[in-house]
Amino acid sequence: MRSDRERLAATFDSAAGLYHQARPEYPGELFDELARLAWLRPGDRLLEAGCATGKATIPLARRGFRITCVELGADLAAEARRNLAGFPQVNIVNGAFETWQPPQAGFVLVFAATAWHWIDPAVRYQKAWEVLRQGGHLAFWAATHAFPAGGDPFFYEIQEVYNEIGERLPAGAQFPAPAELPDQRAEIEASGLFTGVEVRRFGWEVSYTADEYIRLLDTFSGHIAMSQWQRDRLYGEIRRRLAERPGGRLRRGWGAVLHVARRGGSG
Repeated sequence: MRSDRERLAATFDSAAGLYHQARPEYPGELFDELARLAWLRPGDRLLEAGCATGKATIPLARRGFRITCVELGADLAAEARRNLAGFPQVNIVNGAFETWQPPQAGFVLVFAATAWHWIDPAVRYQKAWEVLRQGGHLAFWAATHAFPAGGDPFFYEIQEVYNEIGERLPAGAQFPAPAELPDQRAEIEASGLFTGVEVRRFGWEVSYTADEYIRLLDTFSGHIAMSQWQRDRLYGEIRRRLAERPGGRLRRGWGAVLHVARRGGSG
């Protein structure tokens, strides 16, 4: 039987057509810092775990890196191939990162963008260590909802509708600003496979119309898994509330915590 993590991860493939259009771009400063911390140079061989439609792959391909992407979802992999057709140095493989065997190991960087948490935690660090060259780096980050000072109150207000449809936040749920987002430094260090962990935090904001925001929600595993009546109630209320606002838009805060760690050992 598949775990909840595996079941929810599989839902993304059904949203392949929306994902690239609706998900936010990562800030350019994140990629600049990644390249600096991981000592990357144009032409280096990179391996991406879970590229989805290529949101993080494209900015790195533009910087001249050679990238192999392993994507579990067949539809997502096909969409990534279309989006990256102009980059001959990028190869998209449809498969599971946990079990994929590279024709040639020795990657300079293994990275995952809003995908590391979907990879089996029992094997992900070991797998990354195995395919990296000595002195190579692991990097991962995720675009997550953040709540900066002065942010839009819409997300606090709409919680009553989530509660009504049975999607209440867990007790003790937090609303962190980008600078307060938790990191996984301890988890990386506990693997015993990586050293020199560096953590950087980034924040940005995106403005959405009702249609744009609903398209975004339709790429989130929790919303994809909702019953149709739940989505109808929630999305109808989002449209109604935004229609009452001047300009009909909301502002969603985003944050990302970049982790970069050096491969330890000499194997």
